[in-house]
Amino acid sequence: MKPIVIVASTPLEMGRLLEASAATPIDGKPPLKAFRGRIADRETILAVTGIGKANAAAALAALCERFAPGLVLNVGCGGAFHGSGLSVGDLAIAASESFADEGVLTPSGWHGLELIGIPVCEAHGERLFNAIPLPAAPAAEALRLARAAGLNALLGPFLTVSTCSGTSRRGEELLRRYPGICENMEGAALAQVALLYEVPLLEVRGISNLVEDRNLARWDLKLAVSRAQELLLDYLNHLPTVCQPTA
Repeated sequence: MKPIVIVASTPLEMGRLLEASAATPIDGKPPLKAFRGRIADRETILAVTGIGKANAAAALAALCERFAPGLVLNVGCGGAFHGSGLSVGDLAIAASESFADEGVLTPSGWHGLELIGIPVCEAHGERLFNAIPLPAAPAAEALRLARAAGLNALLGPFLTVSTCSGTSRRGEELLRRYPGICENMEGAALAQVALLYEVPLLEVRGISNLVEDRNLARWDLKLAVSRAQELLLDYLNHLPTVCQPTA
């Protein structure tokens, strides 16, 4: 049975999972911090990638090459857009990811990569510019489990950015480009790598803040990452047949 790979950008977003898996460090090249453990009697590789798209993509590519996982899980926090229906402490599950700031700034405004005509990647005969699809089955099961646990959770498109949005105006600008329920800094890069390696990816993020004028007093990082990790533990304990890694 192929291992499951779990990635997060920071130790805070991975701590509960490391504890639950009784993971031990894996020898490897820095800066990737990887661990091996077991969750629900399945071999699990857990890695703290570092922040941002470059770190995330490099880490997941290395993990796919070394471990050939049957499933990738991305856990972390995110900022919810106004009007999404999400509040601090809620859960967001990705139906798709978009590179929300890769594009061209012209006198008429911002345009996506279609304007250049160069896709960010090509997979299964399709040219993908900014938006990367994610498999439906893992996301639907995670949503079911979250709601069964009495949590407010939404499934929808995510936006990946290089600069966290610290103003309401910036959030409104991003939503004019692409629909989205939350933003993050790694997900689209992970989705692209997983797609190229033909590994299903599930991305779950706890909402730590709203995309508004920055006010740390309104944030709750610990609650957000705790709920996201607990959902992934529940998911792994109920791993559906359709998503089971195969030998």
